[in-house]
This record gives sequence, C-alpha cells and structure tokens, in this order.
Amino acid sequence: MFRLDADKPVEFCDGLRRRDFLHAGSLSFLGMGLTQFLGLQAQGAIDHSKDVNCILLFLVGGPSQLDTWDMKPNAPVEIRGPYKPIKTNVPGIEISENFPRMARHADKYALLRGVYHTAAAVHDTGHQMMQTGRLFQGGIEHPHYGCVLAKLKGPKGDVPPHVLLPRPIGNTGGNMPHGQSAGYLGKTLDPFVLNADPSDPNFKVPDMLPPDYLPALRVDRRKNWREMVDRTVSKFETSQDARLLDSTFHQAYTLMSSRKAREAFELSREPEKVREKYGLNRFGQSCLLARRLIEAGVRFVTVNMFETVFDEITWDIHGSKPFSPISCYRDLVGPMFDHAYSSLLEDLSERGLLGNTMVVATGEFGRTPKVNPAGGRDHWPACWTMLMAGGGVKGGQVVGASDEIAAMPKDRPTTPAEVAATVYHALGVPLDTELPGAQGRPIRAVDHGVEPIRELFA
Repeated sequence: MFRLDADKPVEFCDGLRRRDFLHAGSLSFLGMGLTQFLGLQAQGAIDHSKDVNCILLFLVGGPSQLDTWDMKPNAPVEIRGPYKPIKTNVPGIEISENFPRMARHADKYALLRGVYHTAAAVHDTGHQMMQTGRLFQGGIEHPHYGCVLAKLKGPKGDVPPHVLLPRPIGNTGGNMPHGQSAGYLGKTLDPFVLNADPSDPNFKVPDMLPPDYLPALRVDRRKNWREMVDRTVSKFETSQDARLLDSTFHQAYTLMSSRKAREAFELSREPEKVREKYGLNRFGQSCLLARRLIEAGVRFVTVNMFETVFDEITWDIHGSKPFSPISCYRDLVGPMFDHAYSSLLEDLSERGLLGNTMVVATGEFGRTPKVNPAGGRDHWPACWTMLMAGGGVKGGQVVGASDEIAAMPKDRPTTPAEVAATVYHALGVPLDTELPGAQGRPIRAVDHGVEPIRELFA
C-alpha cells in the first residue's frame, strides 16, 4: 500500500528511505508500456476494429446441470431431482423453474450443454481451466482472459482494463491458483480488485481516492507531485521496482483523481428501483456495478458469485454441512442468479451495449447425475451447461447436448480450451497471438488446432 501524502517517512527492507507515495493499493491494471503496445499492434495481435468487452460471471461452486439449464424430466427421480422444467420465450428450449425471468430472455443467450473437462474434479482445477483455457502445470500459471486483453489492448481512458468484483476466489479446498491472475504476464497485469461488498450500505472503493481526500491547500502540490517524487527518490528510481512503476505512474494517479473513474464505482447514482431489480445482495449489486464499469470503458469485468464453498450457501450442493442443500437452488441461489443475470442482459440490451459486450456465465464443473445419500450432488466435470450472450453470440440457441441423464456430452462436446478460443475470438484477439511466457518462451493464446465454437456466431 503506497501513499503520497504520508507525513512520516518509512524505511523499506532494501535500506532506502522515501515517502510512502501513491495511495492506490493496486497498480496492477497498468502493466503495459507504449513500446510493448506498439509492438503487439504491429504484429497484428490487436484488432481495434472489433472492440468488444466482456463480463464473466463465475458461478463458484459448480451449478448442477440437471437442476438449472439441462433438465431431464423423464429420467428416474434420483436423476432428475426435485425441480421441473418450464418453457422459455424460444420454442423448444426449457430451463428449470428456478429461473422464471431467464425464461423470458432465452432469445438473448445461448446454452452450451456439452461442456466438460478430464482433469481432477476439484474446484481449483475448474477455476483455472474455465478462466484461462489451460491447467496449472509445471509451475506455469496461465493468465486470465481479462489479463490477456489488458496486455493486448490496454486501458480505455481513466479506468482500468480489467476489474474483478467483489473479491478474489478464496479457499475452495485446494492449494492451487484459481486462474484469476495475470500469471506469467506479470503482476502489473493482474486485475484491479474491488475488495469490497457493493451491497453494503456504506460501500466505497478502498483503493480509490474520494473527492475530499486531499484538502484544497494541497491542490498545487498534487499537480506537481511527480516532480516532488523525482527530487526526493532519485536513488529509488534506479531500482527494479521503480522502473516497473515508471511507465504507469501517470495513469495510476489519473485513476485516483479522475471523476469519471470514481463515478463509475458509485452505485448510489443508480435509482433504487434499478438496484432492487438486480437484487440487493452482493452478487446482484456486483452485476450492476459490472454494467456501470463497462459503460465507463472497462474492457473486462470478472464477477465472482461466491468467494468460498464452505459455510456459505453456494452452488456446491453436496447436501450436508459445510456445503449447501439442493433446496438452496429454489430458495436463494437460483433467484439470486435469475434476477441479476436477467437484469444485466435487459440493461445491456436496452442501452445498446449487448452487441459489443459478451456475457459469459459458467461454473467450474457440473454435478453428479445421481442424487447422493445426503440429498445433494457431488462434483462432476464430465458434463455441464454454461451460458454465453452478447458480443456477436446469437441468442436463442442450444449448442451441444448431453446424454439421457446429463452424465456425458452426446453431441458437440466442448472443452475449456474451446471456450477460451471463443472468448478471444469474440474479443478480437487472434488465436495465434503469442504471449511472453515464463523465461521469455512465447506461448500462444490458445494451443494450435483449438478453434472457437463457431456455431455461436452463426
């Protein structure tokens, strides 16, 4: 945590004394210099003619395909579960009764019913694969889609290119990365993390300067702050850390002092009816904030629906504590998602933003076809359903199909790598784009031969 106006000098472990400057908390969104940017542009890795944004709703815990968007009403009771399908506004497409508002917007989204992976059935693995397209192996941590976009296209105006709401994924039972960092691209490209609950009545962004942070008497000094730092920390600026900050110094301060950037985070500007429509809960208000951030120029927003799967009601319906009962899909989790997701699609559509904003909603895996003895379902990466909308995706369609008990893909199986290729395709990132990997070894955005799900854009 850095602070410009601290009165007390500090001494760091490298022995240097300097002002505790730049009270921004996170500089990670500003990690690409002009030279890098122009170099990537010259290589054709940046397609500005296709300026599409993305909102990724990560449904931590892993929704059950059988109780959400791939109902099997004719299967035995221990397979089909307690819920009934309902019709949508698209003939032939049915979803769970837990999502009545979504049923009225099926023309806006596509269902992918054959998503699967063959890695371990643990949360961390799925988190990585569904946000990077690859698995953490050999110490190589691959970058999140939003971090890649930040690397290639940089920020628009005063706002960061990639924001993560409301907090990073926490403990889900493993000790591996969750796929929400910039990985080998470096810390400077990590997302700007809100680290606050936007549904809190006293919500404010911890790492953003409020308008009254600096008194009027400091305005002149604020305008000349870089010169002050140059004079007093010349030794520090020869260090590696300072060289890292140098290319981002001005932009970091721009974010802190920009009225537009601050206002994008101010949910109090939204009418109460709009806030209620999304749901007055952490996820609902995060989705509303995501819409505001996209409007303000943020390229990629990641929303974690939950932070953990322990002692919290989530999609992780093992049926016994510390996990959730299957009834929560009816009583809490289903309505929460139904209101927030439907309101987000409605607002984006009404504001003319859905065409250039892709909305992806997915968990890390599905759930076992057979209900377990505790009345819940366990982890099942062999088949699940995810949602895609906007950004050129044609709504009102189903891509792929599962077998008669939603245990395996029957038609058009889809891998996490193909999901990654689809996201990059929609965002205008060529799939053969080479990223600077560990030890300088170039790594393609997606592996050779992996193609996007082109049916979505037909």
